[in-house]
Amino acid sequence: MIRVMGITHDHQVKTDIALEDIHNSHHFLWSWVDFSEPTEEEAKLLDSFFQFHPLAIEDCMLHVMQRPKIDFYEDNDFLILHALDPDTLELIEVNLFIGENYLVSFHYRELQEIDIAWESIQKRALNRKMWERGPFTAAYLVIDNLVDQYFPCVYAVEDELDELEKLGSRESIEQLMNQVFDLRSRLLKLRRTIIPMRDLMYHILNSKHIQSQKEAGAYFSDIYDHLLKLSEMVESNREMTADLRDSYLSLNSNRMNGIMKTLTVITSVFMPLTLIAGIYGMNFANMPELHWRYGYFGVLSLMGILSIWMIFSFMRRGWFK
Repeated sequence: MIRVMGITHDHQVKTDIALEDIHNSHHFLWSWVDFSEPTEEEAKLLDSFFQFHPLAIEDCMLHVMQRPKIDFYEDNDFLILHALDPDTLELIEVNLFIGENYLVSFHYRELQEIDIAWESIQKRALNRKMWERGPFTAAYLVIDNLVDQYFPCVYAVEDELDELEKLGSRESIEQLMNQVFDLRSRLLKLRRTIIPMRDLMYHILNSKHIQSQKEAGAYFSDIYDHLLKLSEMVESNREMTADLRDSYLSLNSNRMNGIMKTLTVITSVFMPLTLIAGIYGMNFANMPELHWRYGYFGVLSLMGILSIWMIFSFMRRGWFK
């Protein structure tokens, strides 16, 4: 689907216009064309109608997820951005072409973030100060909405982490470890999204292309601050999961040591008893003790005394602490 928005010179929003009319500078101050889930024929318009750089078009057409970046061409700036699926945390690529009097967005999945930016422009089109840099400000809204959607994903992981700390003593180590590793896997996905976007904003802020535009720098600096906060939250949560993992491993190791100590005590107590029972279980005819009247009770008493002596000996050595 292709939708077209045009902003007139008196800051009115027109959406019922043909794609061919957006280049008419007498009618429109600037325009936004959104390619949402485009077909092959629609995607070819990037070349046949807009005549974008072949390398930029190739980046758009490739379905392999690419790292966020910005390329400065002669008549436009090309950005590759990442959106997040809130359910699976999978990456969704978003491409932006920012020209002097147009913005073109290109994405193979419908995105709520793009819709929010689209509606925001329609509501605030009369704000002349805000739209002095029309296409750029619209692009800022898109990027800002993409980054804002990262926050609920990070907050959801934080809430689960807090809940995990509260329920830690009431669940088995195996369940806790599975939850910890699941959280670490999700944090890794978030990190793979947030860190490249943060690096992209840093690159934009330090590029000569943006440094010459103070207003543009202020917009990107705001997004960069959000990404810094997000990256710090992700790293902090990863450290917490690492601490929880180490704690659970130590706790599990201590429990295993306690079990092994108990089994060792039981084995140590029964080893001499088994030896005595083994000796008197042999079927030799010439065993004097077998003919004693009280031999059976004597051996049982010996085994009992030996067991009690060993248990007290282990207690004195602190084996039961």
